[in-house]
Amino acid sequence: ILIFPGQEGSSLIDELMELTSQSLCKLEIKEHFNIIKEIGRGKYGRVLLVTHRCKGTPMALKVLPKASTKLQGFLREYCISLHLSCHPCIVGLFGIAFQSNEHYGFAQELVTGRDLFAIIHNMAAHCSESVQISCALEFIHRRGLVHRDIKPENVLLLDTQCRRVKLADFGLTQRRGTFIRFISGTLPYMAPELCAMVLEEGQKEVTVPPLCVEPTLDTFAIAVLLFCILTGYFPWERCSDSDDFYEEFADWRRSPKKTPVPSQWKRFTPVCMQMFRRMLALDPSERCSVGEVKGYVGKDWSDQNLKKKKKKKKKKKEVL
Repeated sequence: ILIFPGQEGSSLIDELMELTSQSLCKLEIKEHFNIIKEIGRGKYGRVLLVTHRCKGTPMALKVLPKASTKLQGFLREYCISLHLSCHPCIVGLFGIAFQSNEHYGFAQELVTGRDLFAIIHNMAAHCSESVQISCALEFIHRRGLVHRDIKPENVLLLDTQCRRVKLADFGLTQRRGTFIRFISGTLPYMAPELCAMVLEEGQKEVTVPPLCVEPTLDTFAIAVLLFCILTGYFPWERCSDSDDFYEEFADWRRSPKKTPVPSQWKRFTPVCMQMFRRMLALDPSERCSVGEVKGYVGKDWSDQNLKKKKKKKKKKKEVL
């Protein structure tokens, strides 16, 4: 598969979708795969650990129920995943897509480690995974796409030390410039402009104009993910005035000289706070690109780490 940047990449995805729709084979899962166990479940489908009956190859099979999945939506996710799977920090695909009587499905590389969410409370601050996720997102953005679902559950670990990770799940990935008219719910990593698109219960339409999908949505999301890695918890539940933690952060961002730094952000070094200010700008036009994260790697992010280093230096001086 040839990979082209920007809009050419989008054209390739259209071609892949057309070709896949014409050649989508029909098969029953249990006839071709041995199902070992379910290894993932989400709003839109399940992921099964299987082995291929003929070749014995272990793989992760993503299956989406036809009852709640449009064919075009399935084709889009599969073809985008296939288009991006050549990157070392993105989950690979086997090029197997099919439909059964009840499901659409495709086969992915099996990543045997857990996801980031499973270990996030036991993690020390890591820099390596932030660089890998950043590189994967840069690759995605160069191809004119926006992931739109950066969260701990979609970062898969290849080893227990969290030295290698892979980005997964392209079910919400969209082309840059696509317009969102509304969304049905919010999560902590969603940027404020995306949270404003929520269609609340009883509403017929949202009160803001359609939102243009831009890479800055991923910039905000990866910053929230980094906060989770460094602290073990989310900074807020949702980016709205109804969330006290977000409102406190937003007040500080609007008037940094007049408003004190919120308590949960005081643990970070000035360098780390500079990174967060760039990535979590309330105005998306003021946010930096995801690649800027790499410029902060190797520097102290946690104030506690900085204090420990200063103590060690002081002890060395006393010994001398």
